[in-house]
Amino acid sequence: MGAGQAVPLTQDEAHYLFAVMRLEVGARVALFNGRDGEWTAEVVEAHKKRGVLACVEQAAPQLAPPDLWLIFAPIKKERTDFIVEKATELGCAKVLPVQTEFTNSARIRQDRLQAHAKEAAEQCLGTYVPPVEDLEPLKKLLASWDPARRILWADEALVGPAETLAGLAPGPWAILIGPEGGFSEGERETLRSLDFVTPVSLGPRILRADTAVCAAITLWQSALGDWR
Repeated sequence: MGAGQAVPLTQDEAHYLFAVMRLEVGARVALFNGRDGEWTAEVVEAHKKRGVLACVEQAAPQLAPPDLWLIFAPIKKERTDFIVEKATELGCAKVLPVQTEFTNSARIRQDRLQAHAKEAAEQCLGTYVPPVEDLEPLKKLLASWDPARRILWADEALVGPAETLAGLAPGPWAILIGPEGGFSEGERETLRSLDFVTPVSLGPRILRADTAVCAAITLWQSALGDWR
């Protein structure tokens, strides 16, 4: 992306800018591609189903999130949307939905969740959209996992004072949030056996899965992320 570069719009983008927002030729908008920061762009063509923007100048540098991934078991559709949105807003670099023994949703709309991540980045004026992977069995994910990336497991069995992560080493991490009803005993045994998995408590109350996502990311960001 650079000054003077033309950026053609998709039909959906043109509809939003020109039919919903009522923008016209000459209007200026904020533009980002996940690599080159935020740019100010000007509308040079405006039609109902198409349009073109022209980059004017860079307004802000690229802001990359910390090296934190979110692994979670999908729940009801609206709450899964919420999880992806908050993971984006709170600064996750990748989102990985997983199928567990007690996962209620057998499938997801990966393209729909990716669109929610994009919208969340736009709403919070971010310049990075985390990729949302397709649903994968937890067992398969763990079998191919790179142990250099540690997993912080929000273990619902460890109800008690919230953990401090001050003693943990920085570096690449992932947060693991289980399904409604928790992990099966077999899954719990597997997680406890893995050296790269660290179980933690999120406090004295059992949290809903979507609430646990926000709590765990906040805990990690405060101790090891870019909130320090």
